[in-house]
Amino acid sequence: MNSENRSQVTIRFYEELNDFLPAEYRKVIFDHAITEGQTVKDLIESIGIPHTEVDLILVNGDAVEFGYRLQQDDQVSVYPVFERLDISRVTKLRPQPLREIRFVLDCHLAKLVRYLRMLGFDSLHDNNYVDSEIAELSVHDKRIVLTRDRGLLKRRIITHGRYVRNIEPRRQFKEIVDWLDLSQSARPFTRCIRCNGLLQEVSNDEVKGQIESDTGRYYQQFWRCGDCGHIYWKGSHYQKMERIIKEVMG
Repeated sequence: MNSENRSQVTIRFYEELNDFLPAEYRKVIFDHAITEGQTVKDLIESIGIPHTEVDLILVNGDAVEFGYRLQQDDQVSVYPVFERLDISRVTKLRPQPLREIRFVLDCHLAKLVRYLRMLGFDSLHDNNYVDSEIAELSVHDKRIVLTRDRGLLKRRIITHGRYVRNIEPRRQFKEIVDWLDLSQSARPFTRCIRCNGLLQEVSNDEVKGQIESDTGRYYQQFWRCGDCGHIYWKGSHYQKMERIIKEVMG
């Protein structure tokens, strides 16, 4: 990644940012060529790391913004998002993390969205969303973008996002839970996993004629989605979801 004909800087990426790098550049300081007037954001994304994955950039020991223009022999250190820590006095990249956690997910994460709703998190997903819609939703609703598309996270207007590393949905779920420490703010079984609406407790009488007679005979507690009307109760599906939550959150 170096060149004798152009200016260069030394750079190091920390923690999970190394996931985006070729093996020979992980967890080491390396030289990288820069062009005249190049910003540190452009450099980071040219290496393959979306800016939404970055929360702190130090150049020669001082915190800088994405628009900082690199100089010959700058020493650059790049750190990942610290959603669980308050570094507002240090970072210059974003004023504050999103303390009210909401998500918007791309078309590759249809199963993950159900898991996040299961924990009670406001999570939007539609297979018909195009990238521009996801980006606009993230800004308008202050949502964290979750995606398997690095290009989406390089859109300038997106400030909070995560490239989901894992492919298997259950592992994706644990990845996001651990990343944001969601166990601290989860409210399991308060949101419809089908449509994202909030659940409301209803009586047995209110659901008569809408469920099988045997279900009404064996169960006394029911919840209805305020948006789509789907009815839930603590059957075998509920027990399975409980096991998944315990497995993921320990």
